[in-house]
Order: sequence, then C-alpha cells, then structure tokens
Amino acid sequence: MNSLSRTVTVSLIALCTLAASAQVSSTSTVTGPNGKTSTRSTIRGGGNVQSTTTGPNGQTGTRNVNRTLGSTNATVTGPNGQSASRSTTYGGGNTKTTVTGSNGGTASRSVSGRGTGTVTATTNGSRGATGTRVRSR
Repeated sequence: MNSLSRTVTVSLIALCTLAASAQVSSTSTVTGPNGKTSTRSTIRGGGNVQSTTTGPNGQTGTRNVNRTLGSTNATVTGPNGQSASRSTTYGGGNTKTTVTGSNGGTASRSVSGRGTGTVTATTNGSRGATGTRVRSR
C-alpha cells in the first residue's frame, strides 16, 4: 500500500509540473461597427506571455513578458517599430524596477527593507531627478 501511495504522488507531481509548463494559445477577433477587424493572438506558458495585435489597417504591435525566478521582463513594441521595456528584479525583501521608454530614457524605482520594519523607496527619473521615501512601522 505504501508503494502505491508513492507512485501516485510522483505521478501527480509529474502531471502538475507538465501542466504548469504547458503552453496555451488563444486568438480573439473584434469587429467594429464599420466592419473592420482587429485580431489578438496570445501564447501563455511557464509564466511567459507573447501577444501580437493586428489592427484593422494591418499594422501590428507586440507584447512579450518573460518571468524567471527573481525577475520579470516586459517589452512592448508598437506598429511603428518603437519599443519600451520594464525590467523588475526582486528577492530578499528588495525590488528594483527599471523602465526604458521608446526614446531611450530610463527611470527606476528601488525598494529595500521589506519585512524589516523600515522600508526605503528611491525613485530616479529619466532626467536625473531623485526622490526617496522612508517608512517605519
């Protein structure tokens, strides 16, 4: 009986792992009052998302999100080819997010000390301005 219990547990873990990493794709189409359509195709799997939107004039925009342990990276590309991105790293009560605009300017926000009673958040703007907020409990 004990051997059967282990076999079932291993099988359930294998199935859960397989299901968590499986990709799911979907497509949706919207038709406006003028009869023109817009389509979005999305693929999701393993915490990642790839999405492409095609407008009624044929132009496309994309959004890609990649998640790994301790970080998330997202990039949006418009129909004109320009892109913007957001990168977040986290762990140990600290988080840092950096946003890069289509013009190359960057802004960031760092948060440290979560779970310690004193949290410090520092924001750096794209033009060099900096702000800091400290919160104690």
